[in-house]
Amino acid sequence: APAWLRRLCGHLLSERLLRPGGVRAVVQGVLEGTDGEWGALGGAGAEAAALDWRKCDAVGKILAACPQQCLSLEDYYRQVCPQILGLLHIQDKAAARQFQRVATTTLLTMAREQPPLAERHLLQPLLAPLRRCSEAAELKLEDLAAGAVLVPEAELGSCVEDVLKVYVVGNDSSSLLLGSLQSVLGVVFSLYSFAKQNVSCLRSPCQEILLWFLEKAERERSLAVLEGLAGLSSRVPTLHPGCQLRVGSEGGAAVVVEETISDEDEALYQKISSEQCHVESLVELLSHCQKSGLAGDFFIHCLKELTQVAAADEVAPNPAVEPGGSLLELEQHQARQGRKLLVLQLVAALCEGVSDTVFTDIVQVQEFVGAVLHRACAHPAQGPSAAAEAQTLAMAMGLVATVLGGAVQLQSSDFVVLKRLVPLLEELSRTYPEPLTQELASDLRIAICTHGACSPGTVGAAADVVLGRKAGTGAQSPTGIPDRAPGSPRHGQHSPSAHRQSSEGQSTNHEPSATSASPAPCADSLAPAGLQELLLSAYDPQPSCRAAALRHLASLVTQRAPEALQLQEKLLQVFLENMQHEDAFVYLSAIQGIALLSSEYPDRILPVLLAQYECPAQGTEDAAAAVTRMKLGEVLMRVTRALGDMVFQHREPLIRAFLRGARDPDSALRASSLSNLGELCQHLGFQLGSIVQEVTCCVTATARTDPEAEVRRAAVHVVVLLLRGLSEKVTEVLRDVLRDLYRLLKHVVTAERDGATVLHAQLALDELDTAVRRALFPPQTLQKKIVVLP
Repeated sequence: APAWLRRLCGHLLSERLLRPGGVRAVVQGVLEGTDGEWGALGGAGAEAAALDWRKCDAVGKILAACPQQCLSLEDYYRQVCPQILGLLHIQDKAAARQFQRVATTTLLTMAREQPPLAERHLLQPLLAPLRRCSEAAELKLEDLAAGAVLVPEAELGSCVEDVLKVYVVGNDSSSLLLGSLQSVLGVVFSLYSFAKQNVSCLRSPCQEILLWFLEKAERERSLAVLEGLAGLSSRVPTLHPGCQLRVGSEGGAAVVVEETISDEDEALYQKISSEQCHVESLVELLSHCQKSGLAGDFFIHCLKELTQVAAADEVAPNPAVEPGGSLLELEQHQARQGRKLLVLQLVAALCEGVSDTVFTDIVQVQEFVGAVLHRACAHPAQGPSAAAEAQTLAMAMGLVATVLGGAVQLQSSDFVVLKRLVPLLEELSRTYPEPLTQELASDLRIAICTHGACSPGTVGAAADVVLGRKAGTGAQSPTGIPDRAPGSPRHGQHSPSAHRQSSEGQSTNHEPSATSASPAPCADSLAPAGLQELLLSAYDPQPSCRAAALRHLASLVTQRAPEALQLQEKLLQVFLENMQHEDAFVYLSAIQGIALLSSEYPDRILPVLLAQYECPAQGTEDAAAAVTRMKLGEVLMRVTRALGDMVFQHREPLIRAFLRGARDPDSALRASSLSNLGELCQHLGFQLGSIVQEVTCCVTATARTDPEAEVRRAAVHVVVLLLRGLSEKVTEVLRDVLRDLYRLLKHVVTAERDGATVLHAQLALDELDTAVRRALFPPQTLQKKIVVLP
């Protein structure tokens, strides 16, 4: 186009832009393109324009530039910015995407080019509903009646949606945008925590806003914000204490003036439950930040904060105990105690919620262990909290021992990071009151300095000793013995009197089954001193001590130690009794021991296990008996995996036991038995033989008639495992029952209400379809034949 025409068009567009409603008219005219009819927004032209993001971005940049006809930039922003924010609220779904894209691009461009004006005319009006109820706002609530609405539901919901469109969808992490959003993050978090307790449409957008900020901000800034959201600092303004959130009629929320609660107990309950809900919401939010490492960094930050608070609490006197304390000192002491309790609550919630994958790299492991070691060096375990502190120290040092023992493939750079622990380990090896901890610290220091060149068995055995000791008692546990860790001659120097005291102390805490069949008489006559102490430790009241003893007994079975071979029945009895323990660490160690013992001596041990699986012990409750039988089922499946092809000779008793379990009154046991049956059939493969008829009848009856969805799901899963285990031999092994299985799967797909069961059936049909097609249409292969003519 000629230059005069371009200037004239620009002049006309600028004039129209500065009129009322001009922004929408200009955007509509430019985006209309060659389609001609803007009214047909649902047509192909509107869809094409909605996908043409380049055109939308170009329009946004044009709107961000001040035209020459405008007298000042301030006047232009004052006229245009409210109209730009209005583009975010277009109701027409087809045109809304175009207008929102233009509005977001214009706002981000203005924020980059003119930050002060953009903040005054765009960001502040955008965030006004959230700032109105913020703690930083100066509200005169005494002039308002209780229950008066400060922010209506529609306005609050629209504000949250606009923030999501501009910040998260726009995805511009400039300092201006992050700073403006940080000022309202406390209110957004309160809204997120409130939405978690109710059915609200605001939960997802609030979560996305919070996660976006934590991901885009610098790590120090994110940690500071998390600290403010947790209530440990005032850097993030939260919801005003005189305001409260109320459920809206449209699925949102409204901010109202808080009503005064006359009952002090009720007010205290509301305060405690609100704090608990905030902590749970924060932990759930951090569960989505584990891959980035933010959860681990905040966990370490809380541990360091706990150390600082405890140190300040020990130095400062208690004015409630010492006379002459002023009211200010009493308030400061209460504030310190409240902060300490809040940090403890955070650490406990983080341990429970995100502890399984909280550490993502060696640096975080080093920082966590360093925080624990620093606390142990500064304040050794003593007083009423000695047991918890000692267990935390044992966990941290055991974590380092596990890393050095080969659980993680370490590089040279990782050892450079771990060497930061060497001064703390050296100080711990000299100053800590317990000898075992001193020894482990010395071994870990040597292993780190030599880049793991020392024997991993030494470090692993020392870690087990620390994890199995009686924390806080000052006396060594019977698990710390030299026989448990070959090659560690310094471990476990016990006197006979100390051993008699420990055994007498344990005899009063044994379970009834342990006292009736104590391992001591047999151990005195057959076992050496090391095995005798291990058997005694297997009944220790401390779960960690029990688990450590059971693990070492299992290792003796694996090594085929002569003293363990002589006590097979005694070891089986010890494992079976500990399998009923409520602590998961204990009964999983017992399950591992039974599985190892059964795989080594299947002919002797399997009949005993099958008898207990089919007929539980008399006098136990139905629920407890079902749990015990499910644990035995786990043992039997571990033995099946260990035996491999040798499981064929135990085929019939195993299948018979699982078929009986599939008819048990307890639904969980029925599902567990069917799951075990499916895995066993997968291992047996073509060795099933005639038993496949019984398995098919059981699975068909269960999948059609069982009232519990999880049991029907397990029955169909048996068919999936059976087909997967047979693979190419499906048509050969299952030729007599293949039609019945196909009819069962089709019935489940058409008549079953449980979605997971239908999914299992569809997977089984896919497996069956693949197998049958492979049998009917074998792959064509080219062969070269040489025929000798006569």
